[in-house]
Amino acid sequence: MSKSEVITKKKKKLSGADIAFYTFNTIFMAVFVIVTLYPVLNTLAISFNDGLDALRGGIYLIPRKFSIKSYVTVLKKDDLLVGAYISVARTIVGTLLSLVTCAILAFIVSRKNFLFARHLSLFWVITMYVNGGMIPIFLLYKGLHLTNTFWVYVIPGMVSAFNMLVIRTYMNGIPDSFEESAQLDGAGYTTIFLKIISPLCKPVYATIALFVAVYQWNSWFDVMLYNRMSNKLTTLQYELMKLLASVTSQSTSAQSMKNSTSSITPVSMRAAATIVTMLPIVCIYPFLQQYFVSGLTLGGVKE
Repeated sequence: MSKSEVITKKKKKLSGADIAFYTFNTIFMAVFVIVTLYPVLNTLAISFNDGLDALRGGIYLIPRKFSIKSYVTVLKKDDLLVGAYISVARTIVGTLLSLVTCAILAFIVSRKNFLFARHLSLFWVITMYVNGGMIPIFLLYKGLHLTNTFWVYVIPGMVSAFNMLVIRTYMNGIPDSFEESAQLDGAGYTTIFLKIISPLCKPVYATIALFVAVYQWNSWFDVMLYNRMSNKLTTLQYELMKLLASVTSQSTSAQSMKNSTSSITPVSMRAAATIVTMLPIVCIYPFLQQYFVSGLTLGGVKE
């Protein structure tokens, strides 16, 4: 039987309930995509629209009066390049260090002959729900000389209990035959981790890396707490926050709006700044999406 005949036979077997389900599922997913994409496309249209014209409203998916002045104003903002450099640096360094430490800890805890696996897992779970509070944490970082340094962005987030447990759970699903075969060939734990386990954990590594990267890229509160007095350690998101605060205060001033003759308004600047800070993550996500499908070990070992 040819492939086309098999497909035709399967189509004929579809019942009315199946057709209704597929139709409903298609409509639901289409509506979901529209609802998800519309705010982004609307913000993009406003960012490329003339600021004064945007105040009239009524802009949906296409700019009414095309203009790039909002982007020019945002990109010329003081400390924006420094903030972009620090944001990229903390995202790359923080993601790599966090992924390495969590992967190593997860590998250790996932070993069945590790005596303290249960106790350490319980300890890490407790830290997910209980912390010392903002002031004790600030005093701790200050005592460790982390404040007013770049490493306050990286070191506190190197170990995440949630990320470690996710990786450990994935490693527990890898058949023991992989490790046993490597041990029979004389491989040690370092070799097993680097050449056997890690290649099979690419999907969960990519997922955790994306989680950490998005967190690092979007963080601004830690900048305000620990490094706001240092312009050399500012981040892109913190500069965006200050920009949004300034344009919001301007928009609440009726007198300033009456006297404004510029085509740059808070609405257009806010939209342009949002697109600028969101664009890197949107560009990176498609390259990591392919690893989100698990099950690479299926068929690797037949028991």
